[in-house]
Amino acid sequence: MTTADLNLVRVFIAIYETGSVSAAARRLSITQPSVSYSLGRLRDLLNDKLFTRTREGMVPTFNASQLYTAFRSALNEIERAIVATRNFVPEQSDRCFRLALSDLGEHYLLPLLVRELQQVAPGIKLEIVQLDSERIEDWLSTGTIDAVVGNLQFIGGVARKRTLFTETYSCILSASHPRIGQELTLDEYVAEKHVVVDPHSGHHLVEDVLTEMGLTRKTALRVPHFTNPIGVIASTDFLLTLPTRVARAVAEDGRVRTLPLPLSIPTFEVNLYWQARADDTAAQLWFCDVIARSLSSA
Repeated sequence: MTTADLNLVRVFIAIYETGSVSAAARRLSITQPSVSYSLGRLRDLLNDKLFTRTREGMVPTFNASQLYTAFRSALNEIERAIVATRNFVPEQSDRCFRLALSDLGEHYLLPLLVRELQQVAPGIKLEIVQLDSERIEDWLSTGTIDAVVGNLQFIGGVARKRTLFTETYSCILSASHPRIGQELTLDEYVAEKHVVVDPHSGHHLVEDVLTEMGLTRKTALRVPHFTNPIGVIASTDFLLTLPTRVARAVAEDGRVRTLPLPLSIPTFEVNLYWQARADDTAAQLWFCDVIARSLSSA
């Protein structure tokens, strides 16, 4: 591996994160044959197939998954070393960064980020843009936003991704719910009335699993966002399913309580996405590091 260069590592990471040779080529702004050639070199150097082509995309081998962690960490360190040589002093800057967040991100994650920014660079300004999954790729490519945090299935182009944390779902209900005690059974979950959030918000795993099980929830109220109906839950016997971290935070005031879901739901990742810009690399990577530091332990 001593004969490998940094470009091979970048190709490996691009294929791993996009799941596609063609998508990796677009991200790196090189030709698809160049990506295939680099992948062939890596396979020879590492004596491993690295990826298997399937209908779902390029699936990494066990060794590739292990290498990704090391390669991504090393590349991040290299980028941070380069940033350190550039002229950006956050403590003296009044730069305004633009970050796309969902309503849940504004409710739960934004206070953590603002607190960190105030501590390390009080002159920095922050503008929040309401997350729109259909426009994120364009916003990143045009520099409309500096970064986005959310549960997004795929962002194409040359966007970079960093996983902040893994999340699951819980159920919140009124602290004085008349029928449900300290445990929630599947029969109870299906029988009760629910507040359901528009699946375009990106949170549709629960509905997908219920459909696979041949079950349907009773929808009493359908809303576009998670945060609006929390007051409704406190004053009715409706149930609301939402990410566990937010559920626990909402339950702190005592009006509602949280219970584990009585069905197995796959975990999902909350990721940070950004697209590097040559004219603003130092400032942008600093901002992304602050986001990762303040939100990874959320």
